[in-house]
Amino acid sequence: MESTLGSGTGSAGAQRPVESRLSKLSTRPRIGDPLFKWTTGLFAVVVAGLAALIMVEMAINSRLPFEKFGIGFLGRSIWDPVAEEFGALPFIYGTAVSSLISLIIAVPVSLGVAVFLVEKAPRSLSNPILFIVQLLAAIPSVVYGLWGIFVLAPLLRNVVYPKLQSTLGFLPLFQGNQNGLGLLTAGLILSIMVLPIITAVTTDVLRAVPGAQREASLALGSTKWEATQIVLQNAKSGISGAIILGLGRAIGETMAVTMVIGNRAQISASLFDPSYTIASTIANEFTEASSEIYLQSLIELGLVLFIVTFIINMLARLLVWSVTRGEGRGGHV
Repeated sequence: MESTLGSGTGSAGAQRPVESRLSKLSTRPRIGDPLFKWTTGLFAVVVAGLAALIMVEMAINSRLPFEKFGIGFLGRSIWDPVAEEFGALPFIYGTAVSSLISLIIAVPVSLGVAVFLVEKAPRSLSNPILFIVQLLAAIPSVVYGLWGIFVLAPLLRNVVYPKLQSTLGFLPLFQGNQNGLGLLTAGLILSIMVLPIITAVTTDVLRAVPGAQREASLALGSTKWEATQIVLQNAKSGISGAIILGLGRAIGETMAVTMVIGNRAQISASLFDPSYTIASTIANEFTEASSEIYLQSLIELGLVLFIVTFIINMLARLLVWSVTRGEGRGGHV
């Protein structure tokens, strides 16, 4: 009995220091969690503040053209550095049209490649093909520009554009001089550059769709194509994000577009005619800006490009949010 009581007393005595140490740890202030919270919050604020600072600095340094032309700077089609008359409309037009052409060409091809790699091709074939497609994104833009000048432009000028004009020449889009450099050539180059981005992201999105959805649709009697349509429907939010990502690349591309678009500040209905984009204008003329208002007009073009990119990303977020909200409602039914 005594030994039992003694052992019980000893164990209880051994527990008291442990409990006291635990109580001290529980009452000791923990700085790790709040430090982690405030550190990560500081990183987020710094990134947001950096974006705001860039916008503010560009707005401050584009004061002269804003005071002279106002908001009409966006709608003016003249760009005359000698007379100090500037307008952004030709560059907005060239940026929008070349980016739209690139998406019209690249999106169907990218979706087709992604569907083939995920739904049709075996892994032993899809992984090497996807790797080769992703290598296209690693090629420098100046290499695309050189290839466009010496290979693509002569091919389009001598072979493709004459046939295109003889067939669809009654449309204003395919009229004009066929020198190989213009909006359509820039759109083709951009489509090749955005294709690997859209393909890679779409492939990852399709692979993330649960295989049970494919098996369930096939078990219900669907064909392979119908099962693929169901997969595409479930992956539409990610596909939309991939397209927007490609659009952002197309809008901001500079060197390759500068080398093949012709670099002429004009608005023309013909896709064969030269044009200009915002990014290529800044890259070409920034070092030649001899007056203060000329330099600040280029900075204001950069501000316009920044705002356009911001709006596109905001619309993309709203699009993805609306799609995912619909999927969430569907999941609760």
